[in-house]
Amino acid sequence: MAIRKRLSALAPALLLLASLLGLRAADPDLLRGLRALVFDEYQRLSPRAWEDVGIRIVDIDEESLARHGQWPWPRTVVAKLTQKMAEMGAAAIAFDIVFAEPDRTSPAAIVPIWAELVDNPEALALARTIPDHDDVFAAALRETPSVLGFVLSGQAGAPRTIEPKWGLATAGADPRPFLPTYRGTTSNLAALEAAAKGLGSFTTGFDIGGIVRDIPFLLRLAGTKDGGLGEIYPSLAAEALRVAQDASTYVVRSVGASGQTGLGTETGIVDVKVGAFTVKTDAAGRVKLYDTGPVPARVVPAWRILAGELPEDALDGLVLFVGTSAVGLKDLRATPLNPVAAGVEIHAQIAEQIVGAVFLERPDWADGAEFVALLVLGLLLIALLSINRALFGAAVLVVGIGAAFTASWYAFQAHRLLFDPVYPALTALAIYMLQSLASFLRSEAERRQVRGAFGRYLAPALVEQLARDPDRLQLGGEMKPITLMFMDIRGFTPISEQFDAHGLTRFLNRFLTRMTGHVLASGGTVDKYMGDAIMAFWNAPMDVADHPKKALAAALSMLADAKAFDAEWRAERARDGLAHVPVKIGIGVNTGICCVGNMGAEQRFDYSAIGDDVNLCSRLEGQSKAYGLTLLVAEATAEACADAFALLEVDLLRVKGKTRPARIYTAVPNAADDAFADWKIGHDAALAAYRKQDWQTARDAIARVRGRGHGILDGYYSILEARISAYAADPPPSDWDGVHVATEK
Repeated sequence: MAIRKRLSALAPALLLLASLLGLRAADPDLLRGLRALVFDEYQRLSPRAWEDVGIRIVDIDEESLARHGQWPWPRTVVAKLTQKMAEMGAAAIAFDIVFAEPDRTSPAAIVPIWAELVDNPEALALARTIPDHDDVFAAALRETPSVLGFVLSGQAGAPRTIEPKWGLATAGADPRPFLPTYRGTTSNLAALEAAAKGLGSFTTGFDIGGIVRDIPFLLRLAGTKDGGLGEIYPSLAAEALRVAQDASTYVVRSVGASGQTGLGTETGIVDVKVGAFTVKTDAAGRVKLYDTGPVPARVVPAWRILAGELPEDALDGLVLFVGTSAVGLKDLRATPLNPVAAGVEIHAQIAEQIVGAVFLERPDWADGAEFVALLVLGLLLIALLSINRALFGAAVLVVGIGAAFTASWYAFQAHRLLFDPVYPALTALAIYMLQSLASFLRSEAERRQVRGAFGRYLAPALVEQLARDPDRLQLGGEMKPITLMFMDIRGFTPISEQFDAHGLTRFLNRFLTRMTGHVLASGGTVDKYMGDAIMAFWNAPMDVADHPKKALAAALSMLADAKAFDAEWRAERARDGLAHVPVKIGIGVNTGICCVGNMGAEQRFDYSAIGDDVNLCSRLEGQSKAYGLTLLVAEATAEACADAFALLEVDLLRVKGKTRPARIYTAVPNAADDAFADWKIGHDAALAAYRKQDWQTARDAIARVRGRGHGILDGYYSILEARISAYAADPPPSDWDGVHVATEK
């Protein structure tokens, strides 16, 4: 009876242990994520020490773009860069770039455009004799140790056009079933691929949390050959090292090869040999990234090579990876040590690890060893706690957890092996808590029911929608008419210089709270805060009647409140004996049909709006200062608000990045009807004369309306007069349409 009772008491703990062992065997994303976080922390505590092993990044950085123009560069520039690197002795030049489309600056693309504009057959004929830019680049690739990159994707694409430039030998089991599998390709122009010495995939993929922790050294493109196993392709780092050594073949060893054994007959890949280097991989042919973090000595700016600023032998014998760190080109990845690493840096680091023979490994027997450790520690704790040795069991728990972390850290530090200390510790802790604090855990389980969590993080209207339709909490959007507003603090740099970081945060929170209040009070939704700026919109997620009027009313309220805030701040600064830097804002308002919904990624998304009208609204806010105004309103909003607000047309403006001009307005607060009507007549007359190029009449009309509304538009009138004077001295073309072209955003 006593034995049965004791076994009954042990049953929950044994069941928990069995469940935890089963969970470990299944190894879901949650556990792999915890394990990855621990290994990331190990790398932060003890990153790989950078050693110069002949690997460099040629970075098309912001300065390079500033000197040689926006990307994509003409292929002639890329060819020049390639030739200079080769002339300086580069052993291999690998491009973390796909040249998938013909160069749009080539004569074949430009001459037809010129032919429509220039009536000069001789000049056009001469232009056609200029070599095609892609041919120039292909010639440079042909004469240099070049490697082009391509992308493998999970979605099926066009038929494969990549012809291998390497041989492949295998020892042991066929490696293809173990390799990461892709279905589509994005490759380079055929002429460029034919000219290059090597072709490698720079597909990285992402691990849990969106972090790149390993790189496929070999990859498989699914196909119909050999029972659908497809063909094997090397990574960019693999091809760079192969070409640098003038090697011809990869040798892939899998379990079952001579001297290689595993727990099963076919458990995966062991290593890959390329030239003189043996690359240790996991079973799927991946190399784990052992991160150094950013290393300036690894990077050579592309502009310095093009400018000839480096010694002639500066790149002698080096393997070069060409890529970009420019933020606008969006080739940034998160690594354990760097949340915004350039993609090319990852490939360069993998090459460094291979040349330096520095690898992180998780042995194929690691899962089995961790499973046994879980079982032994769990049974030991259950046995001790079952005979009322709670204190001794606690000591074993502490020692066991300490031993798990100590052994794991030692394996990492001394042998670069990765063993998980977290799950054994959590398993032991879970068993101890179950046995010692069963009643407490039952009450805790009841309190884990989350009630009303969404209400703490989301707007009430959006919470109500999600409560009625939970499926809306997913990626996607709908086309919907909305009114948008962008607000920004002007001259924010002088303001920020008055504070330390904490003081600036308090100042911004105080100011933005007041501005946000006007948005919310009028039924608007704050999309996001961008430093000292606010983006908001009306009529989403819930319908808002007369949303243009409510948005414009909110804008005018914000302008008035900003003046009040500035007066309060002036008084505070004076009281403290400090200089006063005025707080002023600029606002742009626009109405249009945009895509509104949850934008982002499956891991993280926000409720937001996108579309051309969003961009126009942002441009209007930026242009308001150029007109000496605090508020610019797009035509669609002005038309919807004409019966409720005092609106004056400002200009026909073609903002940067747009081909069609936008008619823009400003709103006058607290305008008396009779006085405003007379003001508007004179104002419109000034604009009409200006667009007819009747400069003197325009000046006279401006003189008559200057000073109206307490001079609120006097700054704008001064700017218009300056423009008139410039045109009077240097008249615009006869077909001038009165449109002003913005040169800045």
